[in-house]
Amino acid sequence: MISIDRVDHLVLTVADVDRAMEFYEQVLGMTPVIFPDDRRAVSFGQQTIKLHAASELVAPTATHPVPGSANLCFITGGALSDVQEHLRAHDVRIEEGPVSRTGSTGPITSLYFRDPDGNLIEIGRYDEPVEE
Repeated sequence: MISIDRVDHLVLTVADVDRAMEFYEQVLGMTPVIFPDDRRAVSFGQQTIKLHAASELVAPTATHPVPGSANLCFITGGALSDVQEHLRAHDVRIEEGPVSRTGSTGPITSLYFRDPDGNLIEIGRYDEPVEE
């Protein structure tokens, strides 16, 4: 049996790496990363999202790598009202939310919007446990 510990990184195929880096840095507060071979990514916590241009794919790659095909969920510890305000300040249209969803470890409340490539981004906050 294989034992998986955590997700280390994801790869997003994007139309424009500069535009994607700016969005993830400015809107989502992630840290830009530049690798020695000039490939680029953004990081948060112990995770990295590598950004590969659709016009310059790095082998090996997914079978059908295209911009806008991802659906990502990030968890915040902050208030979703602050997230909403921040998104509006950056002219990011909220498509749905706040709505109740199920996260990996329990109920969350989420907002949905899209990055510049059309990837669906969900920002959720775990609901406070109800005291009985």
